[in-house]
Amino acid sequence: MSISEQRGTRSRCLAAVVTLLLLPSFSVAQDAEFDPRDFSGIWVLVFVPDGQAPFGPDRPALTTAGEERYLQNIPSGGNDPNRPPSDDPTESNDPTYACNPIGFPRTFYDEVIRTFEIVHVEDRILQLLQRRRTLRELWLDGRDLPQGENLDNIGPSWYGHSVAEWQGDELVINTVGMDDRAWLDSVGHPKSFAARIEERIQRVDADTLEVRMTLNDPVNYTAPWEGRVLRFSREPRERMTYFGWYGLYSGVTDLMCAPLNFIELRREGAY
Repeated sequence: MSISEQRGTRSRCLAAVVTLLLLPSFSVAQDAEFDPRDFSGIWVLVFVPDGQAPFGPDRPALTTAGEERYLQNIPSGGNDPNRPPSDDPTESNDPTYACNPIGFPRTFYDEVIRTFEIVHVEDRILQLLQRRRTLRELWLDGRDLPQGENLDNIGPSWYGHSVAEWQGDELVINTVGMDDRAWLDSVGHPKSFAARIEERIQRVDADTLEVRMTLNDPVNYTAPWEGRVLRFSREPRERMTYFGWYGLYSGVTDLMCAPLNFIELRREGAY
């Protein structure tokens, strides 16, 4: 079996396990009373437009710099006939193949585990991402979004720096300062340190969150890239018992990329 076939088989097996675990939760009644500003709970992505990214199919034209960067990236996913993807780490330069963080926003829709838990605390919301045990802090204390010299002093982050506010019952989050070494998606679309991503999140019923993102990146794109709806279903907490999977940070679905593990997989011929 080739390296690509081994990797594909492992991904399909994990996807099947996760699907079996999560399917029962989708039958939860949708008409229960709920607080539209309470996002507490564990949420699982159940719909991805085109199976690739949260952004719409009408990508704005790339700038000269964006085009140059895009063509340097050898995709690990997608269906562009002019840039055939490869899931072989010896052929693709996808930074995740070298055990680098997947980054925001790719963590929400790429690969198998598209799950997070939301915890409300004073002046902020914590978003606990199952993939690679990652935390996002969404600040609600009225602070300004970092920009200019302030942002330069803070520096880049794989998951960016986020400020949020309520507009009615919709949570609006703006994220800046993302590390430009992380791809926007498996197709290899770039994003720059100057990029800003706006998320709009609504709890439309007791068991559903809808998320829409817009990318503003004048370095790489000639116009904003409008997103479409990502839909997340609430997973009942009593279901989170498989291999101690509770509060997300334990069990079979950690998907923690550690260099030592990566080396072992290469020795076994899996990478």
